[in-house]
Amino acid sequence: MPELLKGGNTTVKAAPLTAELRSAGDPVDLSALLVGADGKVRSDADLVFYNQPTAESGAVRHLAADAGAPERIAVDPGALPADVDRVVLIASCDPDDLSRTFRTVADVEVRGVQDGADPVVFRQPPLVDGERAVLLVELYRRGDGWKLRAIGQGYAEGLAGLATDFGIDVSEPEAPATTPPAQVPAPAPAAAPTSLVKPPLGKVSLDKGGQVAISLDKQDRELVVTVTLEWDGGSDQRRRRGADLDLYALFVPASKARRGGAEAPGTIVKTGLAKKMPEKPEKGDKGPKADVVYYKNLGSLKQAPYIQLDGDSKTPGRETVRIVRPDQQGYVLLCAYSALSNGFGSFKSFGAQVVVDDGRGSNVTVPLFENTKTRYWVAIALVDFTSADGAAIHHIEAYSGRMTERRPVLHPDGTIEMNAGPVEFKGRD
Repeated sequence: MPELLKGGNTTVKAAPLTAELRSAGDPVDLSALLVGADGKVRSDADLVFYNQPTAESGAVRHLAADAGAPERIAVDPGALPADVDRVVLIASCDPDDLSRTFRTVADVEVRGVQDGADPVVFRQPPLVDGERAVLLVELYRRGDGWKLRAIGQGYAEGLAGLATDFGIDVSEPEAPATTPPAQVPAPAPAAAPTSLVKPPLGKVSLDKGGQVAISLDKQDRELVVTVTLEWDGGSDQRRRRGADLDLYALFVPASKARRGGAEAPGTIVKTGLAKKMPEKPEKGDKGPKADVVYYKNLGSLKQAPYIQLDGDSKTPGRETVRIVRPDQQGYVLLCAYSALSNGFGSFKSFGAQVVVDDGRGSNVTVPLFENTKTRYWVAIALVDFTSADGAAIHHIEAYSGRMTERRPVLHPDGTIEMNAGPVEFKGRD
């Protein structure tokens, strides 16, 4: 597999090419610019990204990540007009959250794939100086053919600043001017600037280890995010026994949440807390068990934690947590507990999954992929509300140790420790 170093180039076929973006840590977006020989775009239509997914009748297309592939840009060089000299590929952090930089993104890799040829890979060197966007690679004309060059140049100004340098108008629209006198012709309205606000996701299902970001108005007092643990029992035999799963929402409020730690939110860590914590917490000891909504502590939507469990379902079906006041939320970890009365078995065999819905057009399913036995806890999904304009949903799927009843623990930086919380048995009523 050919690998490009920064500044390196290689010849590619004048055939359709798909660029795939992979990374770890905080999510980043992939975009493309169609650039002329003068180094500028011809118009705002030459930016291809999540809000404007095609250019030149599909010669350049943005393809969202799905269960089978990461986020991609597909380019058909033969369909590009002669005044497009190159197509530049860009990775960028959330444009509305200035706190996000590539410090919290790791293993950035772009891979150029063509039928009948080995993939070409460029691994971006780490960006640690506050960069919020990076020019990854460019597909450019060379005589009658095409070449692929690795660039690796970071931009502190993010996608908006980078796109502006290439001639894209991403400024906010100005307030309408006062109506001119009747005898003076009104000027033609200016074209609306390109919006970087992300649209709703629609229905998506996360791949193993995947994550997506949804846009939320943090001041929207009508917003209700619903998180549902669904299970069908998996088999007639299990359904007859009841398959009693319980949804737990472990949370860190915004006032206690921390970012920028050594590990990214959603990372499974081991700090030895389990050794320090007694099997039965002492009276008055809140410890890591305090910030949790579950069947014994349903929570509240009218006061902190602004998270509430609708009730305890003891038969195959669903349990739902509702979350309001996103400005008050930091991290919410969705876990499932399989009561001892269920016997040994796999959460996957119960048909368990979590569904997150923002009520604004984004519906994210977080499935389970592993078959496990003698496990009573699974941390399924982390919802990270610490972004200024939305929330990131991470697929976790981390299981407790064999035969242990200790609850997971969610730390203030969004990291997760398994087998470290209190033990609380639930028997069949």
